[in-house]
Amino acid sequence: MTDKPEDSETPEMPGAEYAIPPGEVLGTPEECAEARIAALEGELAALKDQLLRSLAEAENQRRRAQRDRDEAVKYAAAQLGRDLLNVPDNLRRALEAAPLADDERDAAFRIGVELVERDLLGAFEKHGIRRIVPMAERFDPNLHQAMFEVPTADHPPGIVVQVMQPGYIMGDRLLRPALVGVAKAMPGEAIAGGVNTVV
Repeated sequence: MTDKPEDSETPEMPGAEYAIPPGEVLGTPEECAEARIAALEGELAALKDQLLRSLAEAENQRRRAQRDRDEAVKYAAAQLGRDLLNVPDNLRRALEAAPLADDERDAAFRIGVELVERDLLGAFEKHGIRRIVPMAERFDPNLHQAMFEVPTADHPPGIVVQVMQPGYIMGDRLLRPALVGVAKAMPGEAIAGGVNTVV
């Protein structure tokens, strides 16, 4: 006796999923049509769901790309602004170091430096870069950098009492924190409920 070689799988014919399995009784033409309609409606619903998901994903990608473009435009000047932040600081130092207007030449120098400083700060404002000078404000670690503490009874603890260098913010992004001195309670004083009381 010779063994018969096993039949290799034959490729499935198109429409085979709709073929009637052997031994199954074929229903009436109306039943067959209803079964075919139900199968097609199920396939249509699945394809419709897939299409809606694809459209939603495309819309989400479009929104993400638009948001990235808007942020790129909004913060395009951030790096240039960050590089220029020392210029107004140096102009302010020049004004503070310049002699008072004793003659026309000193007065013209001061006026020229003030005009340049004002123009530069105006250009910053035009591009959304704002100066932070938090004198007498509560210390905010998100916007300020404490350089030292000043024991004082004149201000409650946590209040900025000296600004060494102004900070700058662009939109909601911090370009440079303000360098500040912060008030603290005098030695021998305790804080109860945010109010200094002598112990």
